[in-house]
Amino acid sequence: MGRPKQLLPFDGKSLSRRTVEAALGAGCDPVIVVLGASAELMRQELAGLAATVVVNVEWERGVGTSVQTGMGEVGNAEAVLFLVCDQPLVDAEHLQRLVRVWRESGLPMAASAYAETVGVPALFDASCFDELRRLPPNAGAKKLLLDERDRVATVPFPAGVLDLDTPEDVARLYIEGGGSSSSL
Repeated sequence: MGRPKQLLPFDGKSLSRRTVEAALGAGCDPVIVVLGASAELMRQELAGLAATVVVNVEWERGVGTSVQTGMGEVGNAEAVLFLVCDQPLVDAEHLQRLVRVWRESGLPMAASAYAETVGVPALFDASCFDELRRLPPNAGAKKLLLDERDRVATVPFPAGVLDLDTPEDVARLYIEGGGSSSSL
């Protein structure tokens, strides 16, 4: 893609900034951003937002190291909400629905449902924290969601299928997602 995908623009903002703003708009507090490669560029992009930025120096070992880095910052939180910035259609309303469904269900996890699976954004209450901290370096939080489906409430999120991993995905974003950019 020629640059970190976190900096790709969508509707006038970078993907990373949009993600943090969605979390803030949903009332998440604190918002913890785990950075890996190009951390200094990302930190600059998030300047002025009420977010705590931490750097995962082991990011190359796998997504589980980012989960562990973030979990090191949560303290005695009631729950954590995991987001990734390469799902550009996530908004505060969807995040609020996840929190509401989690509270109403009484289950320890709430996840987005799309493409016949569950995934992020996803919420994990404090009873899951030890399991999240023990994830292997190559496994993300989705492993917990899939291993324990009976403990997961779901919120439909068809737009979650749009995940930007390739230049083709980015092109699809601007066609299907309605975004605009002149600097891809």
